[in-house]
Amino acid sequence: MKLSNTLGLFLVLFCRADKSPTGSGRYAYGDDEDWYSHTYRGTPWCAPIKIKHGDVSCRTPRGEHYRNVMGTRCKIRCKQGYEAQSSEVVCMASKHWSSNYACREIRCPKLDMPINGGYKCSDGSYFNSRCEFFCSPGFTLKGQKTATCRYNTVWSAGVPTCVDIDPPKIKCPNVKDKWAEPGKLTARVTWDTPEGVDTADGILTDVILKGKPSKSDFPEGLHKMSYTVFDRAGNKGSCRFTVRVRVRRCSPLFPPDNGYMKCDSDKDNYGATCEFTCTGGSELRGSAARVCQYGLTWSGTDTTCAPMNINVGVRTAAALLDQFYEKRRLLVISAPTAANHNYRFQMTNLQQAQCGLDLRHVTVIELVGTYPAQVGRIRHNLLSPGLALQLRLLLRIPQRSFQMVLVDKQGIDKQRYPFPITAAELFTTIDTFPLRKDEMVVQQEAGQTCQS
Repeated sequence: MKLSNTLGLFLVLFCRADKSPTGSGRYAYGDDEDWYSHTYRGTPWCAPIKIKHGDVSCRTPRGEHYRNVMGTRCKIRCKQGYEAQSSEVVCMASKHWSSNYACREIRCPKLDMPINGGYKCSDGSYFNSRCEFFCSPGFTLKGQKTATCRYNTVWSAGVPTCVDIDPPKIKCPNVKDKWAEPGKLTARVTWDTPEGVDTADGILTDVILKGKPSKSDFPEGLHKMSYTVFDRAGNKGSCRFTVRVRVRRCSPLFPPDNGYMKCDSDKDNYGATCEFTCTGGSELRGSAARVCQYGLTWSGTDTTCAPMNINVGVRTAAALLDQFYEKRRLLVISAPTAANHNYRFQMTNLQQAQCGLDLRHVTVIELVGTYPAQVGRIRHNLLSPGLALQLRLLLRIPQRSFQMVLVDKQGIDKQRYPFPITAAELFTTIDTFPLRKDEMVVQQEAGQTCQS
C-alpha cells in the first residue's frame, strides 16, 4: 500500500507539470510556483544567464545561493549602443526564462537613397553611425548634410534632396567683322550654332537665339546677339556676342554745276556707280560714270559741266537756233529801241529771276533797234545786224513794236507776248510743258531749287 501511494503521488505531480505550455510560466491548474519552490528549494532550475554586451542583476524568492532557481527575477542592462529584448525575465516552472534576454545592437531603419545622390556611413545603420550625404555633379544638397543613428533607433535627420540649381553653360561664337560685298550694304554671316552643357543631368529643353540666325544677311552696323538655354529644372544660362558688318566707302561725290548725278546702291560704297548728266546745253567734261573701287578711290576723272559754247559767228539764223535744239529753251525779246518802256520793264523783271531761268533752261536773246542799226545779244555775246534781222524774219517778229516769243527745246514757237509779263507768269507757262514736268522730278531728286 505504501509503494502504491508513493507512485500515485509521483504520477500526479508529473501530469501537472506536463500540462503546462513550455516556457509560458503558466500552468493549467494555476500558479504553483510557490509550491514548486518549496518542494525544490535551492535547486537550480533555469539555465544560468550569460549576458554579452551587458550585465544582469537577479533576485531569488528566498535568497537562495543560486541565481537561477524557480521564481528568480533578473533585470537586464545593456551597454551603450545595445538594447535588451526584455528588461526583466523570470525563471519559470518550465525551466525556461520568461523571454529572450539577449542584448542586441541598436539599429536604425535603412536610409533611403536620395535621388541624384547618395550617402556614406561610418557603421551602416547601427547606433552612433554617422552618414554623410552627397549629390551627383551639377546638383546641390538641400537639407541636413549628415544624419546619426540615435539610441531610440531614429535618425537624427531626414534624407535630404538633391536639387539642380546650377544654370547650364553655353559659349557663344566669336564672329569676326565682315565686309559687305561689292555693290551691297549687307554681308552674309555664318557661324556654328553653340551647344549648351548642363552640369546636372545633361538634358536641355530649349535653346533660344535673340537676333538673326546664322547664314543671314546683316546690314551695315553692329548687331548684338545672344543665346539662352534652359535645363529641365528651369535654370537658364546665356551668352552674348556681336556681329559687325562694315562697308567700304569712297569719299562722297557731288553733282557738278549745271548737271545731275545718279548713283546706285548707297552712292559711295564699294562697287557703287555714279553717272553724270549735264543739262541746259552744258557740255560734260571728264568721266560720264565713276565707280567706287576696292581701294576706296573713284575710277575715272572729275566730272564738270561747262557752260554751252554758243557760236554767234554763224551765217544764218537757222544755224544759230540749231545749237539750242533739245538743249535749251529760248526767250526772244524784241524792241524798236533800248528806251522802250516795255523792254526796260521786262529786262528789269527778268534780271531778278535769273535762277528761275537757269532752272528752266531758258536762254534770253535780245533784239533791239531797227535795221540796219539793230543789234542782237545773248548775254555777253553780240550778234551781227544781219543775223539779228534773220532771226526777226525767221520768227516773224515786227521791228517797230515790242514783242516776246517763247521757243521750246524742239524749236517750236510756244507763246507770243505783245506786252511785258512777270517772271512768275512766264515760269507758270513753261512748267506746263510735258518735258518740263520730267525735268522737275529730276531736279527735285537732286535738290536743285531756287530760294526766291
